[in-house]
Amino acid sequence: MNELDEMNAETLDEGNEVKVIAKQLPVKIGTGSKVFDVIWWFLPPLIGGLIWMLLKVKAKNYFQQLQQKIQHDASQIDNYLEQRVQILQNCAKLLDKAIDLDKDTFTKIAAYRSKATPEGDAARNDYAETVGALARSVNIAFENYPDLRAHGELADAMQQNSYLQREITAAREVYNDTVNTWNRDIFAWPTKQIVAAKAGYTTRIPFIADKETKEAARQVFF
Repeated sequence: MNELDEMNAETLDEGNEVKVIAKQLPVKIGTGSKVFDVIWWFLPPLIGGLIWMLLKVKAKNYFQQLQQKIQHDASQIDNYLEQRVQILQNCAKLLDKAIDLDKDTFTKIAAYRSKATPEGDAARNDYAETVGALARSVNIAFENYPDLRAHGELADAMQQNSYLQREITAAREVYNDTVNTWNRDIFAWPTKQIVAAKAGYTTRIPFIADKETKEAARQVFF
């Protein structure tokens, strides 16, 4: 029996927009898990307690390694974002020479070029969303002046911007896969969940598509 029966269950004709909930859930354990954690040491001839301790050490090492993997995947996104901001700054400079580019856009790009790498899941999402908005501003200016497309250096910079966006998308997939592994395993009872609860671990927020991108996806193209 399937709890969610797609063949017979009631459907929503108007659809349902899926959104990522930016909330970190702490790992908790109940009284039963706490008793389970200590009862091993009372089982003769204490070998059960030693085995249980080794299992918890293994789980702790696993989480520490997984955190390093998350950091590595996040740094890949950060590297591509930093490169993209630099490319956008170059594009803005070239556009500024040819047209009266919005000074606010130019100022924001320069400001983000000088910022440190974002820290934390939420900060990375905010940073990426702002960079995406700045990229659209530059692209709109580029598209509004067809003559600029013949500018070799500018066309090359815009192509690099497009390439970096694809790389960011791919890096986000890798990052989200690792975050999904983390979010799943910290609730794997008994060993991992008990270790995660004692360590104070919480779920991680996946990388989210920015608001303007999601709105653009709902538009009619044909």
